[in-house]
Amino acid sequence: MGTVHFEIHVDDGPRARAFYGHLFGWSFAPMPGGEEMDYHLISGDGIGPDQALSGGMMQRMDKSAKPGSAIRGATLTVEVANTDAAYAWALGNGGAEALPPADYPGIGRCAYVEDGEGNVVGMITPEEA
Repeated sequence: MGTVHFEIHVDDGPRARAFYGHLFGWSFAPMPGGEEMDYHLISGDGIGPDQALSGGMMQRMDKSAKPGSAIRGATLTVEVANTDAAYAWALGNGGAEALPPADYPGIGRCAYVEDGEGNVVGMITPEEA
């Protein structure tokens, strides 16, 4: 199996990088040759050259959907240590509720927020075996 790459499209790159950097502990580096799109490569736990997952953040090419709109793209879900704490932080720092924290038997505790850039992102704390 090859590497899977995801991209997050944003209107305000610095704001979005600060949001995701704090929420998931990610860091961002400008991609060589990606200056026109304001493209940044994402690194962090489970994301990098030795992993099967890589990520990027780029300037949105068109207008974003209005907050509260139906899902309008891929949904990214990331494992976090505490879904409730991450959800509360997101709501207090520019995020909006998409789906409040809930327990899913056999899976874990999960929640979704809008990131303030027209994207919906999920967080999950897996259920302990």
